[in-house]
Amino acid sequence: MNLEYFQLIDRIVDLSLPERRITVEARVPETSTIFEGHFPGHPLMPGVLLIESMAQSSGWLVIAAGGFKQMPFLAQVKEAKLRTFVSPGALLRLEAELIHEGSGFAVTKVKVTQDGKAICNSELVFRVVDFPNDEMRGKMRETAERIAFPMGMINA
Repeated sequence: MNLEYFQLIDRIVDLSLPERRITVEARVPETSTIFEGHFPGHPLMPGVLLIESMAQSSGWLVIAAGGFKQMPFLAQVKEAKLRTFVSPGALLRLEAELIHEGSGFAVTKVKVTQDGKAICNSELVFRVVDFPNDEMRGKMRETAERIAFPMGMINA
């Protein structure tokens, strides 16, 4: 996890297209400039970054379901619940389920746990569009390799 660059997923643990599910892991770094302000003397993972980590986990599932041909962009966060604090060094497990796709939208349910304890959850809506350009698609492929995306699912 690199908070400053919004790289919030470390690796894909499991991805099942028949079950429309993904599980990823992410370790909150011990140090980050973000913790200097959030909060001085009591560093905590910002809730907005927890939501972004849920969006990125779901996003990889949507990309896989679409054969790596389209890019999901977060459009709506529904009923997000931030249940407890997350400290530097925490190992997070994120599990997302694709519950709807079609008409240019995808909807997921996602949850974050640490050692089996609920951290946060939400339903997320994505606008799904073609990759805006080849450069972005190439950068996403590089990221996919870094996080152990099952490259056999890429059809292009």
